[in-house]
Amino acid sequence: MLGSSDQALCQAHDLAMLDLDGVVYVGGEAVPGAPAHLAAAREAGMRLAFITNNASRPPGQVAQHLRELGVEATTDDVVTSSQAAARLLAERFGAGARVVALGADGLREALTAAGLVPVEVQDEAVAVATGYGPDVRWGEVMRAAVRIRDGLPWVATNTDATFPAPFGVAPGHGVQVDMLRRFTGVDPVVAGKPARPLLDETVRRVGGRRPLMVGDRLDTDIEGARRAGLESLLVLTGVTGLPELVSATPELRPTYLAPDLEGLLTAHQAPEPGADAASLGGWTARVEGDRLRVDGDGARADWWRVVAVAAWTHLDDAGEPADVSGVEVPAR
Repeated sequence: MLGSSDQALCQAHDLAMLDLDGVVYVGGEAVPGAPAHLAAAREAGMRLAFITNNASRPPGQVAQHLRELGVEATTDDVVTSSQAAARLLAERFGAGARVVALGADGLREALTAAGLVPVEVQDEAVAVATGYGPDVRWGEVMRAAVRIRDGLPWVATNTDATFPAPFGVAPGHGVQVDMLRRFTGVDPVVAGKPARPLLDETVRRVGGRRPLMVGDRLDTDIEGARRAGLESLLVLTGVTGLPELVSATPELRPTYLAPDLEGLLTAHQAPEPGADAASLGGWTARVEGDRLRVDGDGARADWWRVVAVAAWTHLDDAGEPADVSGVEVPAR
């Protein structure tokens, strides 16, 4: 269930590890209010790190994009799954090791910055690193597949099944990983969320003793935080909506829940689940039969919190998600 904090989260935690797409921006535009909320959190003393499973863009490009959207960011504030993958490889093989780089410029730059030597797929190498790269050729994928099958160690930057492209939701690097896994019979070491290396790399680079993961995806951001033993804040400006929230099993449940990044600036009160309902701030949610019902009035954030607790209580008891047809989400 949800947690409570008597302090604003920007005071209770000294580092926010922020996912990007769906949290800070959507497509090419900033999430409404996000730049101001992040500036206020930073003013309160919170460090901000912008972390991404996207292995194709170097940190400098990501930081530049954030500044164009009105979000203060430097290259050092951005941590990518390519950097986490490069760290894993450098720790295992040491400086100067030759690594096949099957991906975009962001992967090659991260390998070079870690003291490794990125090489082509046919070259002598101690390992292969793969990441999203729209210009990777099928012939290169085939060569890498054979080398992985024959024993070359493999690190994948991430296993994201989809990627937000300008023309719509497209296949992500996870599709390539699945194909390589089926052909080779090998499971890669994964650097990006929900695996732990990206979060560890962020704390190592940016610092922070009480980090908070902030994301919009349950199966990467929130699950990754749970695997790392970290508290998390789910914001509802991205891919998670009512159907996904009520279906969240325990390993996918956040510590805190807010409609947007203003949740960093407030204290959080969790509803107490009662025998048949959850109540908070004027709202009461219950599951009658298998249908979710919400009554009352109050803040939008509290509506989402009572819904989450009532729905998760029902899911744990009944083994099936509540029916949310007919439930109206309060307008922004």
